[in-house]
Amino acid sequence: MNVIHILCDTLRRDHCGPYHRGRPLNQVDSPEQPGWVVPTPNLDRLAARGTVFERAYAGSTPCMPARRDIYTGRYEFPERGWGPLEEGDLDLPSLLSPRTSHPITAYGPDDVVSYFISDHKNMWSAGSGNYHFGFSGFEFIRGQQDDPWATTSDPFYCPPPDRASKLERYWRNKHRFGGEEQDMPVARTFSTAAEWLRRNAGHRAFYLQIDEFDPHEPWDPPEEILRQFDPRGYYTDSWSSHPPYARWGDHMDADELLSFQARYAGKVVLADRWLGKVLDAMDELDLWRNTMVIVHTDHGTFNGDHGRIGKLQTHEFAAKNMIPFIVYHPELGHGERRSQLVQNVDIYATVLAAFGRELPEGRHGVNLLPVLADPAAPTRDWAIAGQFARSATITDGRWTLHQGPDPQQPLYWYGYHPQRFFGGQQVLGPYADGRRLVERDPVPEDYQGTWLSDLEADPSEQTDVAGRYPNRVAAMQEALRVTFDRIGAPPELRRRFRL
Repeated sequence: MNVIHILCDTLRRDHCGPYHRGRPLNQVDSPEQPGWVVPTPNLDRLAARGTVFERAYAGSTPCMPARRDIYTGRYEFPERGWGPLEEGDLDLPSLLSPRTSHPITAYGPDDVVSYFISDHKNMWSAGSGNYHFGFSGFEFIRGQQDDPWATTSDPFYCPPPDRASKLERYWRNKHRFGGEEQDMPVARTFSTAAEWLRRNAGHRAFYLQIDEFDPHEPWDPPEEILRQFDPRGYYTDSWSSHPPYARWGDHMDADELLSFQARYAGKVVLADRWLGKVLDAMDELDLWRNTMVIVHTDHGTFNGDHGRIGKLQTHEFAAKNMIPFIVYHPELGHGERRSQLVQNVDIYATVLAAFGRELPEGRHGVNLLPVLADPAAPTRDWAIAGQFARSATITDGRWTLHQGPDPQQPLYWYGYHPQRFFGGQQVLGPYADGRRLVERDPVPEDYQGTWLSDLEADPSEQTDVAGRYPNRVAAMQEALRVTFDRIGAPPELRRRFRL
C-alpha cells in the first residue's frame, strides 16, 4: 500500500464540488456567500472514486497547530499553540521511515519511503520549521507568501496596499519566479509531486505528503480565472492580495468584499486545476490499484460570514471548523459518503493502519479504515476544536457549543519552546516542570461567553440559542469536560472553561 496525503491550506468546504454539488455558494452553508458556483472538477474526480466525509472538523488551529494534530495524532490546542515538533512527539513520518536519521545506502524490505513536498514557508520558518525532519526526503518550493527568498533590487510590481508589509516580500518573490500560471508556487508544488511519483512509483511502499499553501492568502489568481467570478478582473490598483482579519465593514465596502471573495474562489479553482496533475500521474502509473489518497485542509476561513473576513478573530464557527475531507482507498468506499464525525487528528491512525503499523499509546485520533469499509462503523460521539488560550468548541454534528474561557483563571503553555504566534499579546513565564505560565493574555471579547448553535436549522451558525436550551448547554459542557479528561488535557482547563 502507498499513501498520498494532500493538504490544501485554508480551503472552505462550500467551495469544493463534492460538498456544494453544483449549488451556488449562498445555497450551501452560508447565505452570506455570493451566488456563483465554484468548479472543482479534480476534487469531483477524486470524490467519484473515493469517500466524502460530510461531517469533518478541523481540531487545533490555525496552520501549525493543525499540523501538529496531524503529525502526532494528538490535539494540540489544550496544551500549546504555534510551535515545532518536540522530543517525544512520535511524529508520523518518523514512525514510517525510522532510519531516515541515519546514513543509509539502500532501503530495507520493510521500509516506507516517505517524501515531503511543500510551498508552505511556515513548515521551514523559525519557531515551527522541523516538521520535515522525519521524512526520507523533502523539497521546498520557494517564493510563497513572505518566504525570505528573493532579494532583488530590480523594480517589481506590487499593489500599493501591499507595500511596506510582509506582502511586499511576496511580490518580490513573484518577480523572481515569474508571472505565468505554471510559475506560481501551487503549480510548481503539484507538478513536482507528479514528477516525484513518476520517479518513485517503483518503491515497495511510499508515503508522499503534499502540503500546498493555496488557497491561503495571497489571493492573486490568474486574471483568466478571476473573471469567472468577477468580470472586472483586476480593475483597480487599490486591491490587496491579503484581507485584514477583521470585520469587513470596518475596512471595505460590499464591492471590495466581492472582489476578495472572487479572488479567493479563483485561488480554489487554481489549486484544483494543478491538483489534477497528481491525479493524472496516478492514471498514467496505474497507482489507483495500490495507493490511498487523502485530501483535506487544516481549517476554513471567514469570507463574509459573521460579517468577517479572514481567519482567527472569534469562535470556531462552521466556516472555519467544518472542512472538506475526502479519502480514496483501492478497495473500500468507492463513490460513497459518510456522516460519522471525523477530524484531522484521525489521519495519523489511519495512515499507520494503511501501512500495517501499530498505533502508539496516548493518541486521540481514530483509524478511519473501518469506516471506509462499513458505513455503520463508529468514530466518536463528539468532535472538539479550538485555538490555544481562546475558546473551545465541541459538536455532535447537530449541535455545536463554543465555550469561552475565564481570563482570570491560570493558563499554562505545555512544552519547552516559547510562544511565537501572538507576538506581544501573550507573555509566557520561565520554563519549569514541563510548562510555562501564561503571565499575560488579553482574551478578545469575541472569544468569550457561551454560544450554542443548532446546525440543522442554522448551518452557518448565525444565531446563538444558548438561552433557549440551557439543559443542552449544560450537557455539552459536561461532554467537553469528559472529553478533556479522556484525552488527558491539563486539569486547569476545567476551571478555565467553567466546567
